[in-house]
Amino acid sequence: MNCIDSCITEKFALYNGDSCEVLTDIPSDSIHYEIYSPPFASLYTYSNSDRDLGNCKSDKEFFEHFEFIARELYRVLKPGRLMSFHCMNLPTSKERDGYIGISDFRGELIKLFQNCGFIYHSEVCIWKDPVIAMQRTKALGLLHKQIKKDSAMSRQGIPDYLVTMRKPGINDEPVAHTNESFPVDVWQKYASPIWTDINPSDTLQARSCRDEKDEKHICPLQLTVIKRGINLWTNPGDVVLTPFMGIGSEAVTALELGRKAVGIELKSTWYQQAVRNCQGVTASVQMSLW
Repeated sequence: MNCIDSCITEKFALYNGDSCEVLTDIPSDSIHYEIYSPPFASLYTYSNSDRDLGNCKSDKEFFEHFEFIARELYRVLKPGRLMSFHCMNLPTSKERDGYIGISDFRGELIKLFQNCGFIYHSEVCIWKDPVIAMQRTKALGLLHKQIKKDSAMSRQGIPDYLVTMRKPGINDEPVAHTNESFPVDVWQKYASPIWTDINPSDTLQARSCRDEKDEKHICPLQLTVIKRGINLWTNPGDVVLTPFMGIGSEAVTALELGRKAVGIELKSTWYQQAVRNCQGVTASVQMSLW
């Protein structure tokens, strides 16, 4: 296995390494569902590693590198099963890009996965508070004073998306729900094209109450979003993969919902925290059985 370190139990397998390498050792057609938040191109610096996709010199270089991972994600996924990725379109800057606007990061990812063989299955838009975004980013287009100066530069906030792709073929393990486990009102909420009830603070980072000296994950995915994907598209006991594990949000959620987890993380401090988080939840799950 191409990794720096690993932690493998009956319920989860976590790897500290480069997804490009670790994924090649995972058997073809073995994963039931994939859910993750990929690096947002060059928007954030996640580590100082040359292997880190967040350190690519350009968007072109990012997508060239990411294609290697995308093709492996296609290979390891079972036919007829799904992959969900969380993303947002990215604001451009005068200094970095030469203009102020928005880059269609979501659209480029969809095209990349389609080129790798995936079918564009569905997507949901996740509402975000523009006031909070303005306070955090100080984006020119969201400032109220810009309305009075020149509203031609004013814009709406940038939402998140959960985009889902499907691998062609017949799903030989149907994911069938009952009215009791998935009543109509729950399905209607899941089926809505816009989720307005996602709490941005509902993250593993906020829930774990870690020590201040622990390194924080820059943009952890909300747990409710992960739960909805896993609940809707997997059976108990299915294997859920996250190739950009961070501190373990997707892996922990999968374990809590009675699934198995496979996670890969390049950054050692995040990997170590993910191991602790997964060990903690499996211990509590085992204790709850007694």
